[in-house]
Amino acid sequence: MCCDSKRRFLLLYATQKGQAKAIAEEISQQACARGLEADMHCISEMDKYNLETEKDPVVIVISTTGTGEPPDTARKFVKKIQDTTLPPDHFAHLQYGLLGLGDSEYMFFCNGGKTVDRRLQELGAQHFYDTGLADDCVGLELVVDPWIDGLWLALRKAILLPKEKEGMNNVVDAVSSSLSTAPHVGHELNLSSEVQNLRLEDDGARSSDVLSQNLDDINLVTPARNIEASLVHSVPPISQSALNVPALPPEYIEVQFQDTCGETPHLSSLLLEGTTFEVPVKNAVQLTREDAIKTALLLELDISDTVFDYQPGDAFCVICPNNVNEVEELLHILGLSEKGDDFVCVKVKQGTKKKGASRPQYIPERSTLKFILTWCLEIRATPKKAFLRALVECTSDAGEKRRLQELCSRQGASDYTRFIRDSNVCFLDLLHAFPSCKPSLNLLIEHLPKLQARSYSVSSSNLYQPGKLCFVFNIVEFPACPTRPVSRKGVCTGWLAELVAPLLHPSKNTLDTKGESSSTVKISICPRPNNTFHLPADPSVPFMMVGPGTGISPFIGFLQHKQKLREQHTDWEFGETWLFFGCRHQDRDYLFKQLRCFLENGTLTHLKVCFSRDSSTAEVAPPKYVQDVIRLYAKDVARVLLKERGYFYICGDKKHMADGVSDAVVDILSTEMEADRLEAMKILAMLREEKRYLQDVWS
Repeated sequence: MCCDSKRRFLLLYATQKGQAKAIAEEISQQACARGLEADMHCISEMDKYNLETEKDPVVIVISTTGTGEPPDTARKFVKKIQDTTLPPDHFAHLQYGLLGLGDSEYMFFCNGGKTVDRRLQELGAQHFYDTGLADDCVGLELVVDPWIDGLWLALRKAILLPKEKEGMNNVVDAVSSSLSTAPHVGHELNLSSEVQNLRLEDDGARSSDVLSQNLDDINLVTPARNIEASLVHSVPPISQSALNVPALPPEYIEVQFQDTCGETPHLSSLLLEGTTFEVPVKNAVQLTREDAIKTALLLELDISDTVFDYQPGDAFCVICPNNVNEVEELLHILGLSEKGDDFVCVKVKQGTKKKGASRPQYIPERSTLKFILTWCLEIRATPKKAFLRALVECTSDAGEKRRLQELCSRQGASDYTRFIRDSNVCFLDLLHAFPSCKPSLNLLIEHLPKLQARSYSVSSSNLYQPGKLCFVFNIVEFPACPTRPVSRKGVCTGWLAELVAPLLHPSKNTLDTKGESSSTVKISICPRPNNTFHLPADPSVPFMMVGPGTGISPFIGFLQHKQKLREQHTDWEFGETWLFFGCRHQDRDYLFKQLRCFLENGTLTHLKVCFSRDSSTAEVAPPKYVQDVIRLYAKDVARVLLKERGYFYICGDKKHMADGVSDAVVDILSTEMEADRLEAMKILAMLREEKRYLQDVWS
């Protein structure tokens, strides 16, 4: 305990990739420095807290995953509070503040936090502090930092005795008035920068003591003339400013090398929930020509010997390793090339100042160092500011040390966004840029997040192809740039491409190609069902699909499934089916030319395609993008959605396609209904609410 239990508050986090947990830990550390006790738990640990009897303030940090769902760790909690038998005053005793994390690139921004916030309000809970919604699209810290700064005054008011509260009311009211209403939900707020200036003095502990360094404590480095700002160089005013840097996170992990050997953990141990299946890759086909801008691959998995089940429209996850060359390079930089195959024991450091410290569940207690770096840690992750702060202490060069301080400071927020976050700089890039930085193994385990399994849409039907699961992906490419000395491929797509290279037959662009080798390639997968992105339950209902590029993937499964149903149930009535597909070049990346087969056998009623980079000699140029093609069939879109109550599916890139399609649909509804744009937007929102306008998109 760092403080009196009378100053306790309950701190809950719900995380998918570790962001919410890291922010909760930052809140906990700052709370302790201010004489407050954060009783911190993962929201899934419902045996360790009880909101029904909780008397102290509650702070909740929650992320959003998938298509607006709460993270996996919050599913049981959300299910519990959504019990319709709970009375409206069930949480009338509860006072809370909530910080939601999300990405406005996706349709249901911060919906995980909004769902919990809305339900707690419905059950009578009261805000003691306004809700914050942080956007990873522009940088979580733009809301997170000021939200945490303003939290302490609100917490003090909520915790203090009634007679002490009176003197603080005016101060806290002034804080609340400095909050600006966000455009998302009326009472959910993005915090103004004014809150950054707030400082809480309590028990001799000042916020500025925790977060700032005096100018005298920093070796100012004057840059050479005409040097532009970069990852490794700063320019005035930041290069000559005093810095507010985060508090140094306490170390809490100890890594010990073992003399004895042991058994390497199984990959299934890396998945904390759910079941993994190791399945053979039976076939691999390159769907694009060699001169296509992107390389798309189709993989066929054999799931016949498993209980893995799926529906068309579902997704699943591939458990993938980090690139072997990058792991070797990291070991070399750390001076551990000879120790990669040595066993290490990972445990909590004795006497650590970190409250509630524990070994991350995804890190085995005993394994080889190479196993941890290959299968457990996301070495490609963008380093957080807390990690940069810890790396300062491992850096010997004064100039490099100063630059790392700048990048993690409040004054350096724009530099962090520009040179690290937006440039996708990873840990390995940092070690190249700052060669005097030599971190210890424990810092990697403390600050690098869990290596996430990668999610892919299923591109097949179990009814059409029993015992098979297909999926399509582009090999992701990251070109070299000033902050990235070498080009890289995506962690999973690059690994898969290398793994199936012996199976590839680029010249045969067909689903029926059989490319098999004598050695069986296997990968580990786990299910990730989609609750909504499925075919209509009633086969007579018409539907439209929009899937340019690899966005067509789930719709191949839709069409296969419908074709099989038509063969099995000749007496059923089937609604019309539309598919809008687009790619760059008809002869290079038209992924599934056999779509014509679905058209010819009646499974697909309408196929509309466009090619954005092909030149045309026609007097009127054909449309280049799917959103343009959709506008040509405005009356059909309106008829299917409004008159026939059909479904509309979109899969693919959000920013450059899905938003454009949504705009086109709004324009169509406005024109065909002779309504203004606002009314058309309301109708589209209603279609989303009815789960008839569905998206599976990525940024």
